[in-house]
Amino acid sequence: MRSSLRFPLVAVTALALAGLACSGLAPVRSSSLPTPAPVVITQLVPAPAAGAPQTSITVTASEEEALMDLYTRVNPAVVAILVETASGGGQGSGFLFDAEGHIVTNQHVVEGATDIEVDFPSGLKTRGRVIGVDPDSDLAVVKVDEVPPGVAPLALADSDEVRVGQRAIAIGNPFGEAGTMTLGIISGTGRTLSSNRTAPGGGGRFTAPDTLQTDAPINPGNSGGPLLNLAGEVIGVNRAIATETGVSSGVGYAIASNTVRQIVPYLIRDGKFVYPYLGISSLPEVPLILSEQLGLPQASGTYVTTVTAGGPAERAGLRADSASTSFAGFNGDGDLIVGVDGREVRVLGDLMSYLINTKRPGDEVTLSVIRDGQTIEVKVVLGERP
Repeated sequence: MRSSLRFPLVAVTALALAGLACSGLAPVRSSSLPTPAPVVITQLVPAPAAGAPQTSITVTASEEEALMDLYTRVNPAVVAILVETASGGGQGSGFLFDAEGHIVTNQHVVEGATDIEVDFPSGLKTRGRVIGVDPDSDLAVVKVDEVPPGVAPLALADSDEVRVGQRAIAIGNPFGEAGTMTLGIISGTGRTLSSNRTAPGGGGRFTAPDTLQTDAPINPGNSGGPLLNLAGEVIGVNRAIATETGVSSGVGYAIASNTVRQIVPYLIRDGKFVYPYLGISSLPEVPLILSEQLGLPQASGTYVTTVTAGGPAERAGLRADSASTSFAGFNGDGDLIVGVDGREVRVLGDLMSYLINTKRPGDEVTLSVIRDGQTIEVKVVLGERP
């Protein structure tokens, strides 16, 4: 019998495709961008303290021309979204997805909306109606019946090709300042955020993978607007910021364009997106001490702490750690998922991204699992996320 491994609360489990968000990994500072009422800017953007480091962006003459051209081409398709709810008003951003008048934005921008106004840079103001929402990815689609002549939908880039260090441009409606463009870089890829929905049974929030991190300044009102590459293609939809002040601190998050490409057509057609479901709780990444206790050659993969009764993983024979609670410690006898359909799984987000972006309920996947020091393959027929 292996001795029980004990971990502090930073090792909070994340329910793969069904559950617990990783809110215990660090003090929670990231949250969906609010949609505030008009504010006095001086109350939200304090002057920097004396001696505080100043950020600067160097732009070459050729890049300056490219940015101006990008804005001219892209901005006509970026809209301001004004929302009325039973509790007041709010604002956000969005962009034209297709020629039929479908606007992509955030679910939290339009949540509870009783009236939606969509304003194009051309001056056209029109009513919009929500036709689909997905609180797990924080995406929504608003339909308008009129689009200004000559305004082209924005193209989606392949977010799998996005690299840390490349330019990132945000256009949106921060604090009601429509058509605002800000510039930065991609600071990280493959991040995860909590979804806007709680898993059934009180198991915590679902987790949204494939999130891009950027230092391009985004603020309240940027929610739902595009994050772009220098070609003017959408690489992400701005969703959230990490902040202690309510304004941008240089850590922003955007839903990757490949997630948008997968989910939005279902929102247009069906009004919702049905996620594939494994039915496990899993560590978001493998601590070194756990990998040593298991005798693994690497500290990578996603470690199964709980298997949901009656779920796809249980039916396939996937094995969870025998400890009574993952918060108290681990016995080290659970399965370590290190691959899916021949693709390496280094962290939980790798598994989730693959399943969400390429698989549907009813599909079969093959998991590569290390169990008792041996690598085995487990075939799982995916269910529907409850």
